[in-house]
Amino acid sequence: MRHQIEVSRVVSASPERVYELVSDLPRMGEWSPENTGGKWIKGATGPAVGAKFKGTNAKGVMRWSTIVTVTEADPGRGFAFDVTATGFAVAGWGFTLEAEDGGTKVTQWWDDHRNPVMARLTGFVLRVPDRASHNRAGMEKTLEALSRAL
Repeated sequence: MRHQIEVSRVVSASPERVYELVSDLPRMGEWSPENTGGKWIKGATGPAVGAKFKGTNAKGVMRWSTIVTVTEADPGRGFAFDVTATGFAVAGWGFTLEAEDGGTKVTQWWDDHRNPVMARLTGFVLRVPDRASHNRAGMEKTLEALSRAL
């Protein structure tokens, strides 16, 4: 499946080890330049389809939170989730993992789920008029930091 934005990198770890890190949403703030982490909510304690997470984010002085619902939790293969904010669909995010040359090809992807009005409004408020380019740069930084952590 082709996504709006995809960034890939080969890392020196098994797909199972990579999955452990990318599915540990509270730790995502260690690698992401915008997400600062968060916590599992509504009885969730870890990655499982349907589990919910309250994510926290920051860009400069701006701070906001989102609600995340896990849509794929397949150890060693893939992890994905949908994001909402104040009840509005925001995006789908995920990681696809493929064994490659003694390591793992990690592909992080993003799909914009905002309607055009919400996209313009959030772009203005967060000073990110081109969310796709902004996210691509952030994803490259995330995979670089993830590779260093592995």
